[in-house]
Amino acid sequence: MVIAKNPILSGFYPDPSICRVGNDFYIVNSSFVYAPGVPIFHSRDLAHWEQIGNILESKEQLQVEKSEISRGIFAPTIRYHEGLFYMITTNVSYGGNFIVTAKNPEGPWSEPYYLGEEAIGIDPSLFFDDDGRCYYCGTRPNPEGVRYNGDWEIWVQELDLKSMKLVGESMAIWKGAVKGVIWPEGPHIYKIGEYYYLMHAEGGTGPEHSISVARSKKLFQWFEGCPRNPIFTHRNLGMDYPVVYAGHGDLVDDGYGNWYVVMLASRPCKKHSSMGRETFLAKVIWENGWPVIAPQVGRLEDFVEIPLEEHRFANEVTSSDCIQFWENELDERLVGIEKRDEEIYSLSERKGMLRLYCRKEKISEKDYSSYLGLRQKSYRFEVETGIEFEPKAENETAGVILYQNHENHLKFEIKQVEGKKVFEVNSYIHGEETKLSIVDISKWQGILKIMIQCHDQEARVWIGKEKNLKPVAEKIPLTAYTTEEAGGFVGCTVGMYASSNGKQSENYADFGWFYLKNMD
Repeated sequence: MVIAKNPILSGFYPDPSICRVGNDFYIVNSSFVYAPGVPIFHSRDLAHWEQIGNILESKEQLQVEKSEISRGIFAPTIRYHEGLFYMITTNVSYGGNFIVTAKNPEGPWSEPYYLGEEAIGIDPSLFFDDDGRCYYCGTRPNPEGVRYNGDWEIWVQELDLKSMKLVGESMAIWKGAVKGVIWPEGPHIYKIGEYYYLMHAEGGTGPEHSISVARSKKLFQWFEGCPRNPIFTHRNLGMDYPVVYAGHGDLVDDGYGNWYVVMLASRPCKKHSSMGRETFLAKVIWENGWPVIAPQVGRLEDFVEIPLEEHRFANEVTSSDCIQFWENELDERLVGIEKRDEEIYSLSERKGMLRLYCRKEKISEKDYSSYLGLRQKSYRFEVETGIEFEPKAENETAGVILYQNHENHLKFEIKQVEGKKVFEVNSYIHGEETKLSIVDISKWQGILKIMIQCHDQEARVWIGKEKNLKPVAEKIPLTAYTTEEAGGFVGCTVGMYASSNGKQSENYADFGWFYLKNMD
């Protein structure tokens, strides 16, 4: 017996999809414009997870240039069939729906097979039938005309695995459980016993999010809905409940007759969600031919007992991330915006340190800026980094950023003002920048420590040498950097940053470590 703690993937890991191969479980998540795209996780007990890579790493796999952060890669699905892993997803910034494959989940993954204009819509999934034939399942606008925002339908069509093209006729099989439903999305098909089951989300990704299920004895006919639809939601618990927005589920069994579902949900603080949508786990039983999620409880639990033997990893996913730079490759947990390559960084110029170049791109622009960050995983956390940076002009800056999107972020940066080296705290809210604090740090040379503590949507910050930290600002409000205020589909990341703000520069900042510590 092992106990899983929810969320099983804390922080911005939305739209989970799961598959089992033997005794191994794999989860993938949406990544939007962050790079590398689509993180992939591995477990053997559903409670402890390790990140084994990122699926979309090359330019050809991840084309998201000049995109708003909540565009890019939507709702991946992972499946396994006859020795090959398949990941299908939507790139809403370029090309639409595509598939990549790999013999090993760690990669390398193939170049993308784009499915073309025939695969209209978003949130694609693959289903392999008993005879080996493969079917595409997705969601698309009402072909008779969209009568209201979210007037979509779920449809299927056969996929030729040799040509990676849709063949035959497509057919709508389900509209959603609720009359006037909006956004039937995230569909997954399973063959269990004599029925094909369709699990999907509806109601939007916010307070009305839910999971519904339908079934049919034939794949190409209209499905019948479960009498209890939606079979799972938190919308009846109210916005003061500690876990909200639950939905978008994917089923998996453990090979021993036990069933589970992974889904997304959010944990707000002061009714604001900084961490976006996270990955949760719940038990599933079957009654009268229909799945029951979280039986006898009806909501996501903090802990889930799983009748599997515990299996731990050397580099498990935890609620704290401590990154050092002695290796020759970047840590898998660090993400960039649009790309993550040596245009912006070096690990070899100064051994044991990460060098970020002051490129002209700004993080307030839809562009590839010098930024490498980690996902926020708690509302009580501490950020610590060691930075050595000497600005040579007033346009050059480097430091730490709490990043929600291009128009909403909080900057803690070293720069030059009137010939002096200073440390500034600047808020950037809905595209408008406000200076919150500034201190003169001209007397400090070498590696400086920046330490930020965030506690229930407020932050305070210090800078200085190891044993001589100077307070810079406190009670900095953080609710502007949340989904409710900034919009979109992502959670916050916090990371290292350098820029020359529109001008060419040869300067750089060196970072000795970057720690994101959960203080709960």
